[in-house]
Amino acid sequence: MEQTKKDLRPELTEQQKKSGRIKMLLVLAICALPMAGSYFTYYVIKPTGRTNYGALIDPRNYPIPALEARTLDGKPSGLEAYKGKWIMLQSGPAACADDCKKQMFAMRQLRLMQGKEMERIERVWLITDAEPVDTMLIREYDGMNILRVKESVLKAWLPVDAGTSAAEHIYLIDPLGNLMMRFPKNPDPAKVKTDMGKLLKASAIG
Repeated sequence: MEQTKKDLRPELTEQQKKSGRIKMLLVLAICALPMAGSYFTYYVIKPTGRTNYGALIDPRNYPIPALEARTLDGKPSGLEAYKGKWIMLQSGPAACADDCKKQMFAMRQLRLMQGKEMERIERVWLITDAEPVDTMLIREYDGMNILRVKESVLKAWLPVDAGTSAAEHIYLIDPLGNLMMRFPKNPDPAKVKTDMGKLLKASAIG
């Protein structure tokens, strides 16, 4: 009898490992359901009653390219560093003019307006030249992630409204790294907040 019990132990241990793996996969699948459901609604069902302010972008047509981005101190980086978070994205030259500053202010306020959900959002500024950035600007908009990229790469990637440039838009990238939405030039903050709130709620996990 003792020998029989010893023989069964390896088999039971393997069964426990298998059961543990299955449970882990089930948990991961359950966690992914909210995100998958929101995408299915946006890209497949597309209900006629849906009213979104920002222009939806099919990420299959605009995959994020190899940006070869660098931080201000020259270290290699990229948008993948913020994967798992929603990204509000703006771009333009380092000499941030009034419109650029308005975008920065809007992005900061829009993040704050999401309340407890704001920790799920990152702000990113893609600088399209090698000029220095005003130190006071960096301090004023503390928390803004700043990367340098080639302007030609952004022009080939980011879709724009007719008669505008990428620098005049705020873009939204989802936690999986998909370019998802473009807001118009001089957007209405209240309407942008509503769009972001709906997306955050649809993609909430847990």
